[in-house]
Amino acid sequence: MAERENIFLFVPNIIGFGRVILAVISFYFMPTHYVIATTCYVVSALLDAIDGHAARYYDQCTKFGAILDQLTDRISTMCLMATLCQFYPVYAFWFLLSMTIDIACHWIYMHTTHLQGKTSHKFVDMSENPIMRLYYTNRTVLFFMCAGNEAFYACLYLLKFTEGPILAGIGLYRLLAYLSAPVALAKAAISLLHGYVSCVNLAIIDVKERQERLKAN
Repeated sequence: MAERENIFLFVPNIIGFGRVILAVISFYFMPTHYVIATTCYVVSALLDAIDGHAARYYDQCTKFGAILDQLTDRISTMCLMATLCQFYPVYAFWFLLSMTIDIACHWIYMHTTHLQGKTSHKFVDMSENPIMRLYYTNRTVLFFMCAGNEAFYACLYLLKFTEGPILAGIGLYRLLAYLSAPVALAKAAISLLHGYVSCVNLAIIDVKERQERLKAN
């Protein structure tokens, strides 16, 4: 019997486990020690790009690794926003809404993608839209959108502790929060589009399965 590969020991997945550990450390220190929390959070986020390169370099791309990355991203952002709910209770509703959009839309998108298997021309393909095609195919644009979204919430977190270096009379973190806010709004809009298209495709799957079941009866 041929020796089975242990995908849990693949290089990108080991990096992924490291991301989880760093994220958990960040969550623990978020309310009290922003230096440790920010360092661990940022390193965990940067490793997201490294494990992707490692997966391609070593030919170790796995579904487990993809799901691990996605879950780590979503949970990290969710816990950061949960902390922001404590820091800025007046704006808690908007942070909760942002969490809901982020998690729900990504979940239904991934679930629907696995269900549809890209086997029908009837499925709505977001790459047909020029804006979404750019978002999906240009790694620079994708990185800018994700980094800008994270920068917005990270700067809101840091502002609870410090303004950062002062540039032209304004703190660096406050300036970055202003600049990245439109990116965060655009990212939320794209997530909503993900969710909408996924619901449409899921309805197509339901209709097809009902038609097949009715024919069988």
